[in-house]
Amino acid sequence: MGELSKLARVSIRTLHHYDELGLLRPSARTEGNYRLYSGTDVERLHRILMFRELGLPLQEIRAVLDDPDADEVQTLKLQRKLLQEQAKRNQAMLDALDTLLAAAEGAKTMTDMSKEDLSKLFDGFDPAEYEQEAKDRWGETDAYKQSSERVKRYTKQDWEGIKAEMAAITAAYIGLMDAGTPPGSPEASAVVARHHAHQCRWYYDSSPEMFSNVSEMWVGDPRFTKNIDKARAGLAAYQYAAVQAWAKEQ
Repeated sequence: MGELSKLARVSIRTLHHYDELGLLRPSARTEGNYRLYSGTDVERLHRILMFRELGLPLQEIRAVLDDPDADEVQTLKLQRKLLQEQAKRNQAMLDALDTLLAAAEGAKTMTDMSKEDLSKLFDGFDPAEYEQEAKDRWGETDAYKQSSERVKRYTKQDWEGIKAEMAAITAAYIGLMDAGTPPGSPEASAVVARHHAHQCRWYYDSSPEMFSNVSEMWVGDPRFTKNIDKARAGLAAYQYAAVQAWAKEQ
């Protein structure tokens, strides 16, 4: 197992996890119960890692690899489709970066940015569309006033950093989901703590109770649910459950 771990550049813990899920079981074991992987096992691991790189959940990977009706052509076509989708996401990120580079010298703030610029930066989600609604609902609160003062000073470079930071947090949530980690686990709470700190740093000072209330919109407002679930189906519900569990412990 150690040799396979080094060869494939995955941890032994990951190989154990794949074995437990039935995703990658060794072809044989020694008398001492050490796992022995065949060439076929190594090839299967290669496919698993490639699908993981493309964002496919572990359970879906297992279903694809274990499908008795699947053949080499079907598998390659699926891989090609996933690569095309990844290429589209990468192109969207490049477009956003080009927008930032073009405006770098001007250091435009959010108030200077065009609707098209905002759409590129936020992957089609234009926060300006919800500005009046937010003002009507929370305009008199200290949190809204603090957030408004902060965000209007942010440049495109600031927003790109905020976006990258949130993308890392989202990836951490998805990683927990893929591993089957309960939303009330210590691992999930650690990610929620990062998420909460992100909000406090960039938007407004928030208590655990306030953050818990905010999370209710993720599942209560279809617009928020749809936007969050773009990254992974069910992500909004998982984040909500994780925040609720974390807030109760604070």
